[in-house]
Amino acid sequence: MLLQMVLSTLAFSAPVQKAPMHARAAISMNFSPESQLGVLPPTGFWDPAGLATDIDEETFDAYRLAELKHGRVAQLAVIGYIVPEVFRWPGDIAPGLPFADIPNGVAAFEVVPALGWLQITFLVGAVDYYGVLGDFEAGKKNLDPETLGLRQVQELQHGRLAMLAILELLRHDSQNLMQPGFDGLDHLITGLPFLYN
Repeated sequence: MLLQMVLSTLAFSAPVQKAPMHARAAISMNFSPESQLGVLPPTGFWDPAGLATDIDEETFDAYRLAELKHGRVAQLAVIGYIVPEVFRWPGDIAPGLPFADIPNGVAAFEVVPALGWLQITFLVGAVDYYGVLGDFEAGKKNLDPETLGLRQVQELQHGRLAMLAILELLRHDSQNLMQPGFDGLDHLITGLPFLYN
């Protein structure tokens, strides 16, 4: 199931393809970040830091690729935060340390061994550097341009929501770690009590 969720976040990714140099020069003269996918009501084009001021299309595409990547990572982080509330892998994460003994969220930082964090950091760095999770043909649907544009906007929206969600999960969990029971709740997911029965 987790694999399906990971693949579904990657299914609608489109590669950032560079146009030929002569075409790029003509396009960049007419390029406007305000007219790109992802400009949605009620905020419209939102760039409070001015990152899109006087940039060319190639730079914007690099920023958009980073936004997509951060959104996908945030989606996986939210799933990784919620799933341990209801499911634990059998066995040990390290010799003598069962998965069931790893606390959820921020409290896990103190329990996972240093070599475990080193492995995680190395794996994430290798995937990012070598582009192992790149653009795959499998799972892509042959969509008309309008539907493809809609799906790409949906992916941007989901990623943006997930980035906000993981920040709130980390904030809430950190506050609960510093002041246990500040919210008076026993579980992270309060709207679905049947998960804990």
